[in-house]
Amino acid sequence: MTGTAPGPAPAGPFSQAERDAVYRAIRLRRDVRGQFRPDPIDPAILRRLLQAAHDAPSVGLSQPWNFVLIRDPAQKRRLHDAFRAANTEAADRFPDRKALYSSLKLEGILESPVNLCITCDRSRGGAHVLGRTHDPATDLYSTVCAVQNLWLAARAEGIGVGWVSIFRHDDLRAALDLPDHVVPVAYLCLGHVTELYEEPELQARGWGRRAPLDDLIFEDAWGQVPRDGI
Repeated sequence: MTGTAPGPAPAGPFSQAERDAVYRAIRLRRDVRGQFRPDPIDPAILRRLLQAAHDAPSVGLSQPWNFVLIRDPAQKRRLHDAFRAANTEAADRFPDRKALYSSLKLEGILESPVNLCITCDRSRGGAHVLGRTHDPATDLYSTVCAVQNLWLAARAEGIGVGWVSIFRHDDLRAALDLPDHVVPVAYLCLGHVTELYEEPELQARGWGRRAPLDDLIFEDAWGQVPRDGI
């Protein structure tokens, strides 16, 4: 008896409770910096989060991601030093807002029990990947989908996630011993949290505000307002 590939399954909406849970995770997801607790993450939960990331869509099913876990205190200190050097440079780029910038906590590298770097292997799938033939960056976009999957799953699990983007790439690559064809896409801090901001922290702290959705929707071409509303 020969096996057959599984075909399409019936599609339809989730139940109201399931839909509510999905939208709640999206709406209440936060970038965590200073609310981490030191207690460890259960390995079963961490495995579920990594599986959620691995379940992300990817161009040509190339799955270009890898997951580098960082738990060693000495390695965390090395990466924290790299962040501090880059953050000092970054503060100088906001001369009119430097005091506010310097008051913001922008990472939880030492406080969070688990750091995680999600990378993109630019060589995975070979020279020609279905769907990537005319836009080479789609493997990077795919990796960001994995990041978002993990972030939403973490919110549902009660795990906080903070994305640390203020690094010199060369410092990050050197610390993690990344091969030349592997790009660090997201450096994340993960841990249990007791409380979260009710709105994005940068909005709560006065750095910026979320734009109204209606200002961002066009139809058929750039700048054209939808005719019938949405």
